[in-house]
Amino acid sequence: MELSRRPLSLDDIAAVAYGRESVQIASSARAGILASRKVVDDIIARDSVVYGVNTGFGKLADVRIPRAEIGALQLNLVRSHACGIGSPLSEAETRAMMLLRANVLALGFSGIRAEVIELLCEMLNRGVHPVVPEKGSVGASGDLAPLAHLALALIGEGESFVEGKRMGSGEALKHAKLKPVHLEAKEGLALLNGTQAMHAVGGLSILRAKRLTKLADIAGAMTLEGLRDTPVAFDPRLQDARPHQGQKAVAAHLNSLLQDSEIRESHRQNDPRVQDAYSVRCMPQVHGAVRDVLAHCEQILSVESGSATDNPLVFVDSGDVISGGNFHGAPLAFAFDYAAIALADLMSISERRIDRLVNPDKSEGLPAFLARRPGVESGFMIAHVAAASLLNEARVLANPASVDNVTTSGGKEDHVSMGMTSALKLRSIVDLAENLFAIELLTGAEALEHRRPLRAGKGVERAFELVRQVAPPLTNDRPLSGDIAKLTEKICAGAFDDL
Repeated sequence: MELSRRPLSLDDIAAVAYGRESVQIASSARAGILASRKVVDDIIARDSVVYGVNTGFGKLADVRIPRAEIGALQLNLVRSHACGIGSPLSEAETRAMMLLRANVLALGFSGIRAEVIELLCEMLNRGVHPVVPEKGSVGASGDLAPLAHLALALIGEGESFVEGKRMGSGEALKHAKLKPVHLEAKEGLALLNGTQAMHAVGGLSILRAKRLTKLADIAGAMTLEGLRDTPVAFDPRLQDARPHQGQKAVAAHLNSLLQDSEIRESHRQNDPRVQDAYSVRCMPQVHGAVRDVLAHCEQILSVESGSATDNPLVFVDSGDVISGGNFHGAPLAFAFDYAAIALADLMSISERRIDRLVNPDKSEGLPAFLARRPGVESGFMIAHVAAASLLNEARVLANPASVDNVTTSGGKEDHVSMGMTSALKLRSIVDLAENLFAIELLTGAEALEHRRPLRAGKGVERAFELVRQVAPPLTNDRPLSGDIAKLTEKICAGAFDDL
């Protein structure tokens, strides 16, 4: 992949984060990088006073730094800001953060030397991944602590992973036949200011959430068949009368999954019910709204991936270096909180469908809790309890972080985004949702066992076969946690993506 001053899609990011696609600076971007660096060098030569070049930072911005100490200023900035807390980001998240940071620096607004960006690219290409603790960022001036740990590895300090082994970054670079850089004017600040940690964590979570919107349709269609409900509410004419893009896409997907259903034909003429419950009937409206939310969030991330987010920014045409606030994570924080709310509701409608499958008062002829011998056996009773637990946790996490604010840096940074918290919460909700939809698939597949010999729609039957590859029918009570874990793993591996 070439970094050519363009935005990166989530698929682009995933290709590097998961697929190990190589990264390099495009020749078309090099002129801008060199020109912005020349502006910084000229400032040093003229001995002009410019924030971040020869001044302190934050509350200390009024402190003038002598030319002889400019290198020490940048080094101390990186060291002092590397105070992250908690577990390291995953390898994929770290790689995504490295790619996003390199892409932003290659835009030519940062005044950083090309060799610093090149080292970042080569670390990606050779599998050197800085140890970046996940906590410690308030999302303005960007993700300071996480990005400081990234910068620390570039200078051969801190720790990094190489081939799954954790070691000192100096040793890691040497193992990869790379040399650390010596930071010059503005370069430490350019590496630290930005939203790339929250972007990496939240962006990969949005990508996983997009997968879950399609999986929700599959699980919901299976539940519909198990309940012997009707697809009438998915009529395209209804969707055209309220033409939200996501709603129309979900209805079309559901109709495709339910095509040629023998279960549907078996009760088409003699079903006394007029309407199904909302959790089934309103799948296009709810699932579709979640799709639209994620599409909106994805657009915000696309803009952010091609945006200069450090401070100050260098404008080559005029030679101006302007301080501003492009590092503020509000656009991403709001997006991740929005996605979290939507995904929690997607879990909520799924939990209601699980309840309808196991509750004998609602399940249209299915045995209580889908047990073969209700009473002697409990069947899926506690699987539903587990789903309720997952949903409760997701609802708590869906409370937005972006409405909070804690003044930092001696009052200079008096409004922050909390975007990293929003991203981490979203990641946790996605983890919960993957398990909850595994429970709905397991429960829906069991309901289909009780509708045999009739077969469900073609797409539902393909999903049923995938479930049965890891979880046999529940002919007797057994621990279901293993089935849930195996099916969740299958979901994460993309087994249902093409249905």
